[in-house]
Amino acid sequence: MPSAWRIVRAARVRSAFTGDGGRFYGGRWNSRGTAIVYASEHESLAALELFVHVQPLSPTERYFSFRLEWEDKLTEYLPVKDLPPGWNVEPPTIETMRIGDEWILSGRSLALAVPSVLSTSEMNFLLNPNHLGFKKIKISRPVEYRFDPRLLGR
Repeated sequence: MPSAWRIVRAARVRSAFTGDGGRFYGGRWNSRGTAIVYASEHESLAALELFVHVQPLSPTERYFSFRLEWEDKLTEYLPVKDLPPGWNVEPPTIETMRIGDEWILSGRSLALAVPSVLSTSEMNFLLNPNHLGFKKIKISRPVEYRFDPRLLGR
């Protein structure tokens, strides 16, 4: 059974699994307008992903972590060898956004496991909030997550 972690700002706890962040801003694996939920294989990777995408992190802001679990049969895996050249460049390419957009539209799986740009030996999970299996995800209660002050430059 795959498990994943998602860390969000306190203000996003109630909407953490709507896909609105992806819909409003887009990301590496989706274009703006496509609802998607990003999660990471490990809590430490979820923290690292948030750290690089939300700069600067505020030492006064509160963050919350969720643990997720779902059935493996609902997951599709996309290994590095199957990705197009430049999949890991910044800013993300239209090609990687198209991969995620087409996957969402196909509805063929709840989760798409993709390598993390920050650590290619670890995975991020793209979750389709419109997939019928989405309601089967076991989502923990939010737990406050504290970033080590050394990461915040204190």
